[in-house]
Amino acid sequence: MSTSTSKRPKAKTQTTLWRVEKGRATPRTDLLATEEPLEIRLAAGGEPRPLAVVMRTPGHDFELAAGFLFAEGLIKRREDIRQMRYCPPPGEPQQYNSLEVRLNLPALPSLAPLERAFYTSAACGVCGKATLENLERHYPRLKAGWQVPASTIAQLPQKLLAQQGLFAQTGGLHAAALFDPEGRLLALREDVGRHNALDKLIGWALLEGRLPLSQALALVSGRASYELVQKTLAAGIPLLAAISAPSSLAVALAQRFGLTLVGFLRGSFNIYTHPERIQIDA
Repeated sequence: MSTSTSKRPKAKTQTTLWRVEKGRATPRTDLLATEEPLEIRLAAGGEPRPLAVVMRTPGHDFELAAGFLFAEGLIKRREDIRQMRYCPPPGEPQQYNSLEVRLNLPALPSLAPLERAFYTSAACGVCGKATLENLERHYPRLKAGWQVPASTIAQLPQKLLAQQGLFAQTGGLHAAALFDPEGRLLALREDVGRHNALDKLIGWALLEGRLPLSQALALVSGRASYELVQKTLAAGIPLLAAISAPSSLAVALAQRFGLTLVGFLRGSFNIYTHPERIQIDA
């Protein structure tokens, strides 16, 4: 492995621009959310093989890789990971854009979960019913367990925004956050990719030994897609709230597996599935 190194990429990048107001252009500097590729390589009992390339905001890369592998069913527990390290191509300087995950397994697991995830995301002809039945082999139905007041949920977007430091500087990042049923922030991650932000959050919980997250609720800054619901189920989170709308398959998936799904959370909000976890204030 090459010993030549370069600086780690930062989560924000300075740029120059021209601000046009009232017919006049003024040069300015601004900050952008950094977007760079991260190649995840997987090894178990042999040489590593390329698994995926994700476009991400640098930072919390080990969490991103761990959360991605867990949410896709390629690992089951923290102990499945022997080592994670950055690996540059032979003879090239370290760019921190290639990450090797070595597993405590004699051979690589089946990559069928990734094939399923790609197929359902990219193929317009996928059957929703078949997709739900396939997922039932992987995730148990969530139990009710606890309730959270509606007023607590209504306050979460303000708490999220208050902690989005990179978003405040760049305006170009998604966020995912974990709260306890009392509305206390447990963790928050930001990324240009909304799936990445949730993967980083799940990876944090995995590496900290906090999974399953049965006593937590998640909030995402954008819409609630099928993929985000799937990742929420993988982490055992009983309630997912989104600032924007859910998709039809996200609602169907949440209904099938006992997940409480909240959308259009902007002071008021919609409950799409399993309202029993939300206490309506008198």
